Amino acid sequence: MDPVHADHQLTEPEPKVVKSDAEWREQLTPAEYQVLRKAATERAFTGEYTDTKTSGVYSCRACGAELFRSDTKFESHCGWPSFFTPLAGDAVIERTDVSLGMKRVEVVCATCHSHLGHVFEGEGYGTPTDLRYCINSISLRLEPDAR
Repeated sequence: MDPVHADHQLTEPEPKVVKSDAEWREQLTPAEYQVLRKAATERAFTGEYTDTKTSGVYSCRACGAELFRSDTKFESHCGWPSFFTPLAGDAVIERTDVSLGMKRVEVVCATCHSHLGHVFEGEGYGTPTDLRYCINSISLRLEPDAR
């Protein structure tokens, strides 16, 4: 189903990792907390993975769930890491976001429901899915492949 135009389910699965707000604040840095738990966005072109070409798996910085592989990462020149598909169909949840006066599709970790970024469609990138998962670097942790 097309994630950008689909009517997103009104009920989503419960997170598998549940922590209190105090526990998240203790575990995460203030900047990580703002993005992952409060849906803030890091400034464009400032994230550590924006231009990374290292082969590996990108996991959720909050809970460690595997989300994206480096072989689905592409150069979008938008200022944030971009992927054309998640690692597995159930690794992320997509939900309608109408903040900032526009309709977008938010991407959250399916395991802990932390905010990752947004997904966009039809922008003309030469990718297999025509999707751009625009993800905050601070939401991710890259685990390089063993050499």
